Amino acid sequence: MENKGLTLSIIFEADSANYGEGYGNISALKRISRADGNSYTYISRQALIYSLKNNLGWLDTETAPQGKVAQYTWDSNIKESPEIDLFGYMKTKGSDSKIRAAVVRFSNAISLENYSGDMEFGTNLSLANRTPDKKGLLPYNAEIHKSYYAYTVTVDLDLVGVDKNDGINLQKDNIQECKDRIIKLLEGIEFLHREIKADSKNMNPIFAIGGIYNIKNPFFANRLELSEYKKLNISLIKEILDSINSKDMGKTYIGCLLEKFSNGNEIKSELKSESIVNFFNKLREEVNNYYASN
Repeated sequence: MENKGLTLSIIFEADSANYGEGYGNISALKRISRADGNSYTYISRQALIYSLKNNLGWLDTETAPQGKVAQYTWDSNIKESPEIDLFGYMKTKGSDSKIRAAVVRFSNAISLENYSGDMEFGTNLSLANRTPDKKGLLPYNAEIHKSYYAYTVTVDLDLVGVDKNDGINLQKDNIQECKDRIIKLLEGIEFLHREIKADSKNMNPIFAIGGIYNIKNPFFANRLELSEYKKLNISLIKEILDSINSKDMGKTYIGCLLEKFSNGNEIKSELKSESIVNFFNKLREEVNNYYASN
């Protein structure tokens, strides 16, 4: 199988989609600080992957406790489970262990707009008003932040369906299954959403860039930025594209919901962007061609 990697970087718009430990009755968003003095919220890669697997029905691999730790069962295998095929596993049985690295990797989704300390105040007033003497009022606070977020996905296409630990090679025995799993993965990314705090967060891409390349590299990670509010930094992307094209590493596709950016017309003319639908259709076609030619 030809050694190639698929990578795509995504921008989506969401609000308050991943909370950390919090303190007292305050729910705190996960966030990081930068040297510019600002804080930026993020949605962890674990949260993104969980939401993706949940949406696709990939949370069905059998698990069992090993000591005090929950793990996939020793008999679970990548032939039966897309989950552990794409996202890896660690299995133990007595003193024996098997480890397989993920072939699909997500980065954290980090906000492109800084967090300004906004808070939401709420109570269970509706319930308290229905109790005797209207008692049991519980106030709470939650940090809130609406922003554009960016994250990156990379896929080792030549390792999908291959597990040396268990002697499984679907690329020889059932390459159609390998292709179908990556096609379904792309579908999950295209329509990604997350359920949290009785709310459904739309994480569908408003900008996407990527392709299949001769070098396994997250080319566009940390390269998607806003130079102003809702204005995409095009020059940074063009520099990366020039580097990729000069070495003939592979074809790059770009999809954009133009109305979500103040420089949408410039994105279309300078980057030759297409619709988000066409972007994912072309990536699926590239995946089909890759597995058909190997």
